[in-house]
Amino acid sequence: MIRIMGVYRDGRPDPAEGGASVSAPTLAQLVDVRARVSGPTDFVWVALADPTADEVDRVAGAFGLEPLLVEDATSRQQRAKIDIGDRSLFVLLKSLEWVDDTSDVETGQVACFVGVGYAVTMRMGRAEDSDAVAARLDRHPDLTATGPLSVFWAIADLVAHQYLEVGDEIQSDIEEIEQQVFSDQPSRAANRIYRLNRENIEMRRAVQPLLPDSQRLARESLPLVPRPLHPYLRDVGDNILRAGDMVDGFDSTLMTMLMASTARQDLLQNKDMRKISAWAAIIAVPTAIAGIYGMNFDDMPELHWTFGYPTVLAVMAIICLLLYRGFKKSGWL
Repeated sequence: MIRIMGVYRDGRPDPAEGGASVSAPTLAQLVDVRARVSGPTDFVWVALADPTADEVDRVAGAFGLEPLLVEDATSRQQRAKIDIGDRSLFVLLKSLEWVDDTSDVETGQVACFVGVGYAVTMRMGRAEDSDAVAARLDRHPDLTATGPLSVFWAIADLVAHQYLEVGDEIQSDIEEIEQQVFSDQPSRAANRIYRLNRENIEMRRAVQPLLPDSQRLARESLPLVPRPLHPYLRDVGDNILRAGDMVDGFDSTLMTMLMASTARQDLLQNKDMRKISAWAAIIAVPTAIAGIYGMNFDDMPELHWTFGYPTVLAVMAIICLLLYRGFKKSGWL
């Protein structure tokens, strides 16, 4: 679906240009609305949501988008990236959403083309809705008045906060797993560690490719970026770098927890084996004595003695008690 979100003048959508949103525009309408942008900071914003090939071709033709970048924007296998040129920008971000019921991370994708007088966004899957981005722009007309790069800032800021929110949820699950690791059933913790590590990999795929360009956003003043946007994009860069630090920290923590869980499981298994061995040694005493007296020879000690039977039982009990005491004192029982 294609929507013309509006022609922005002085930080606000121009009501004379059709209101806040026009749905399903034709190629002629797209070309016409772009031609009506005249001011140096005025721009038209066109948003696509899960577009068809025809819709992509229509928008690409109207705004002269580079074919290779369009191909990247419509491919779900493409790595996230930020391509900053002298007068244009292309960004491909992987959006993340935490699902509480299953503790899974759902991944979406949003691409943003920014050029002179236009901003084009393409959303695939569970990415941030264009209305949420528009609401963010409406709350910051001073930034929207700087030009089409404000659309990139609004999207990147929302996505960066998603990374931090997902990171906080993973951290919360890690704290729960830490308690399981040192419980009596560490094997259950191992299963959760594997699943959580898989979700951390999803977060790594979204964040890691952006780290070099995020360092540029956080530390440099880029010529393409208007001065009022510098601190805001710097904040976006800092948030993405922070998310990258979280991913690395989670990776190390999960690996350590997996090793601890395996060690705990081995320790509990060894403890069980010691208990089994101790009880086997205790049971072996009456078994051996009963086996000897069960051979039914006539010439056996105390075989015809009146107190022979209770004496043998008492000897069995005393030896078993002594063995139990010894194993208990050594920690085997």
